[in-house]
Amino acid sequence: MKKLVIHTDGASRGNPGRAAIGAILRDEKGALGATISKSIGKTTNNQAEYRAVIAALEKAASLGVENVELNSDSELIVRQIKGQYRVKKDTLRPLYENVMQLKSRFASFKIKHVPRERNKEADKLANAALGR
Repeated sequence: MKKLVIHTDGASRGNPGRAAIGAILRDEKGALGATISKSIGKTTNNQAEYRAVIAALEKAASLGVENVELNSDSELIVRQIKGQYRVKKDTLRPLYENVMQLKSRFASFKIKHVPRERNKEADKLANAALGR
């Protein structure tokens, strides 16, 4: 696979609280490349959102993908990664730096904010992990 279209979501019950991540990775024709659905312990929703992005980028890198288009319903995370918002919280800085390092592994990287309605598969995977 040369290109993946990724949808990520993080979920937290309580803030902080029990948290989980979900991601769906598809090739440019829509064929499923991989899914991620994993409980990550106690954390905030924003930390879970970042950890979902990190897990998806690590998976994409392990698959040898060259081009990534990442979609998230977290406007904060998308804008921070694009450099439109500063990362003010000390708890998010290491996660942000990890994403920046990971994204440099790809020949091209695009990230965009999508409405929750267009991120249902990743949301379902995150919530399934929370239910376990």
